Amino acid sequence: APDQPPAPPAIASQSGGCGVAGGRMTDTRRRVKVYTLNEDRQWDDRGTGHVSSCYVERLKGMSLLVRAESDGSLLLESKINPNTAYQKQQDTLIVWSEAENYDLALSFQEKAGCDEIWEKICQVQGKDPSVDITQDLVDESEEERFDDMSSPGLELPSCELSRLEEIAELVASSLPSPLRREKLALALENEGYIKKLLEIFHVCEDLENIEGLHHLYEIIKGIFLLNRTALFEVMFSEECIMDVIGCLEYDPSLSQSRKHREFLTKTAKFKEVIPISDPELKQKIHQTYRVQYIQDMVLPTPSVFEENMLSTLHSFIFFNKVEIVGMLQEDEKFLTDLFAQLTDEATDEEKRQELVNFLKEFCAFSQTLQPQNRDAFFKTLSNMGILPALEVILGMDDAQVRSAATDIFSYLVEYNPSMVREFVMQEAQQNDDDILLINLIIEHMICDTDPELGGAVLLMGLLRTLVDPENMLATANKTEKTEFLGFFYKHCMHVLTAPLLANTTEDKPSKDDFQTAQLLALILELLTFCVEHHTYHIKNYIINKDILRRVLVLMASKHAFLALCALRFKRKIIGLKDEFYNRYIMKSFLFEPVVKAFLNNGSRYNLMNSAIIEMFEFIRVEDIKSLTAHVIENYWKALEDVDYVQTFKGLKLRFEQQRERQDNPKLDSMRSILRNHRYRRDARTLEDEEEMWFNTDEDDMEDGEAVVPPSDKTKNDEDIMDPISKFMERKKLKESEEKEVLLKTNLSGRQSPSFKLSFSSGTKSSLTSQSSASNLPGSPGSPGSPGSPGSPGSVSKSTSQMAAITTK
Repeated sequence: APDQPPAPPAIASQSGGCGVAGGRMTDTRRRVKVYTLNEDRQWDDRGTGHVSSCYVERLKGMSLLVRAESDGSLLLESKINPNTAYQKQQDTLIVWSEAENYDLALSFQEKAGCDEIWEKICQVQGKDPSVDITQDLVDESEEERFDDMSSPGLELPSCELSRLEEIAELVASSLPSPLRREKLALALENEGYIKKLLEIFHVCEDLENIEGLHHLYEIIKGIFLLNRTALFEVMFSEECIMDVIGCLEYDPSLSQSRKHREFLTKTAKFKEVIPISDPELKQKIHQTYRVQYIQDMVLPTPSVFEENMLSTLHSFIFFNKVEIVGMLQEDEKFLTDLFAQLTDEATDEEKRQELVNFLKEFCAFSQTLQPQNRDAFFKTLSNMGILPALEVILGMDDAQVRSAATDIFSYLVEYNPSMVREFVMQEAQQNDDDILLINLIIEHMICDTDPELGGAVLLMGLLRTLVDPENMLATANKTEKTEFLGFFYKHCMHVLTAPLLANTTEDKPSKDDFQTAQLLALILELLTFCVEHHTYHIKNYIINKDILRRVLVLMASKHAFLALCALRFKRKIIGLKDEFYNRYIMKSFLFEPVVKAFLNNGSRYNLMNSAIIEMFEFIRVEDIKSLTAHVIENYWKALEDVDYVQTFKGLKLRFEQQRERQDNPKLDSMRSILRNHRYRRDARTLEDEEEMWFNTDEDDMEDGEAVVPPSDKTKNDEDIMDPISKFMERKKLKESEEKEVLLKTNLSGRQSPSFKLSFSSGTKSSLTSQSSASNLPGSPGSPGSPGSPGSPGSVSKSTSQMAAITTK
């Protein structure tokens, strides 16, 4: 049954000329959408209008009429047939079949309108409006005829050519009623009726009696819809199944009969890659293929009332597949021969391809098994050596064989990744890295010849499953995560990153074609996943191999998606807020490629622009002090003109507040007091904090850390209490220093980026000989690495210098 379409907006309109209540409609109760079911079993909207019911002379009966609300044209004119099964669903939907494979639905805007039309339908059919399906009830006369299921049952007409039409009508009339269906099914079973019908089929074909063949089509299709396993067993037996398919070739709705039997006997060939000695198993495989063909190709698309009537057919196929897998699994000789021939170098390529395709289909069948049976299935395959066999197959040259082997490997990884991990760790003790199973998978991913890298995407997903700590086991004796990740980073990671490292030896990618870019994007996606989930393993690898610097070379790629992948990798690292990573980024000046990409992007408002700004905004919001200082000290000149967002000015403000606090911790404390005074309502807390402040001041004096002469102390206090004038003074000093520092205009050289201001080590020696005023902490000439706090011994010197300035 269709889902109820969304209700259209309520409007005031009027319906056609007749209705249950009579006259014109001025409300929305009868407003409906008309739907028809198409061949793809999707509901097509035929229009919106208003429904009414009245007697139509031409149709000789009460009918449903729907007139379009737009122009009053007739959207639907349907006679309420006494034998048609109408269904009411979800309170606002009425569904019925007008003819075979032509289903209709009316979706009402309001429940009241649906109820009115439903009452009219039930009235015509003589049914109680409380039912949801009008034909499910059995008349009293029928109940009297079929009151006892143990009675002799339904009497079928004699199976003769002249009575085929009568038989077809009996089958069709029995389908709407569950009780009548049951009686018909029992009669067909008891009298061996199906075999008699198939004998008549041969007569009709010999006589070319097309009318009789059309009746047989309807009869056999109706028997399928009875949904009885006992009948299916007769119809799908070796002696009957091809004749059943023959009957279904003569669809009355088609001008020409279909050639299904010809396809099954001449085109479709059964190949025994390994001889099957069990005749029962062989017959079961043939039967399953043919029944699947009937379901997929021969039977017409079931209508809305028929879709649940074929559930037994689905079950028949399902249990057949389960049985086939079980019988093959128990045949040890068969499986032993299969794996022996798979790995034998003497096996020719065509034979090996057939063997791998069989194994692939075998694994696909296993998906129908229950969990415990699937456990036993994969355990059997594992014991037979499926993983070593796959390793051999993946090392072969035949692309089709490798592709099928990859599909089999995906079944194994999805089912039990731990089993695969255990195997590769064990084989690493005997084999070189080059022939390890995981490395073969990585190599196939790297060497995928498909322009869209369809195979590489699948393999990357499998690798991701294998390295995902979420599905790793932990026991009392060992932790799979520790062992496997240690193995992976030692034996496999260098294979995965090889294309990345080979392509980023210069300042821009050495190969920048689309396929290479796609491959590198896949690799970066997996590395980004590792950054998020692998903590110290990936951290050591990135820092020791300088991976981030190489990744950021890809920011210069002409492919925006690859540049964004590189940026996303860095953003994931920064998002960890790990100082090990931060020191590595600052030491290697790894914001330089990002700033360069930002400037090259210009004023374009695109994803690159937004992603870069978001990264700097994250640093500002999270107040990552070391990175804030590094960015402002080295790249402020390049970024200060960006005013369409406040991110960079906000970073500068963060930086200056940070330097203020470093220069004068007392000022920071005073600001805290002023802020607290502004917002605090509890005066006692303020007094406590003030007392702490003065106590701290006295302690500092006693410790000898403040060596300001007594005569200057009041002026120093005034300087502390006047932070605005002090800030303006330092700003003027900074501006005078900046004029003397040569700012580079390009971004060449990682150790001397063009955006470095006078904090850089290159200006250090020339600035130390300037006047003492320029050596104020936080001034442009302040020595030390960017972002590092001042040395502990600098406090007294800086304090005395501040006093000297204020007394001038």
